[in-house]
Amino acid sequence: MGYCSSQLFSEKTMLKNLRVRIRNKILAGVFALIPIAVTIYIIRLFISFFDNIVSPIVDPYVGFHIPGLGIIVFFIILYLLGLFITNFIGRRLFSLFEKWINYIPFVGTIYRTAKQIVSAFSIQKAGFEKVVFVEYPRKGVWTIAFVTGESIGKDGRKYYNLFIPTTPNPTSGWALFIPQEDVVPSEMSIEQGLKTLISGGAIAPKKMSFYKRERN
Repeated sequence: MGYCSSQLFSEKTMLKNLRVRIRNKILAGVFALIPIAVTIYIIRLFISFFDNIVSPIVDPYVGFHIPGLGIIVFFIILYLLGLFITNFIGRRLFSLFEKWINYIPFVGTIYRTAKQIVSAFSIQKAGFEKVVFVEYPRKGVWTIAFVTGESIGKDGRKYYNLFIPTTPNPTSGWALFIPQEDVVPSEMSIEQGLKTLISGGAIAPKKMSFYKRERN
């Protein structure tokens, strides 16, 4: 009787463990599928959005629908826009447009916020090598900085070339040249550093590697 009860308990335990394993595998599959499905859905919406704009204009001339034509036209427009705003007249006109839109209540706030987010992503390509901490603007106050290069002084002393961005707009800031022994390395990635700056420190890592480095 005791043997049968033990065997029954063992079988129930095995079935329970099997159900748990199957459930975990299904959940793992769901969590892997959701980002893929969302990405495909957004891409389809993106393509359909531009197709719906371009197709009514182009289809009557070609006599049939060309899938994906809208996105091609969109990239051509982006190229022409970039070509326009990178010349002198285009920059001046675009600057006037930004000044005008910033005067509009609510719309100006949305535009500035969107521009700051886009700027944060664009400066990731600015040649930043890593994120560090420096005591700036005074001792005991730590600031996030991005290493853009290295230099050597006439006395052979090694320096870091640093860019210290402002917050919440990281496209402006200060360039500093600081002895390497006065710089504290950070474990943050470039993206994490930019997120910390844009949020004003609201989403900064809970632990920071602030410490006083001893000079040799």
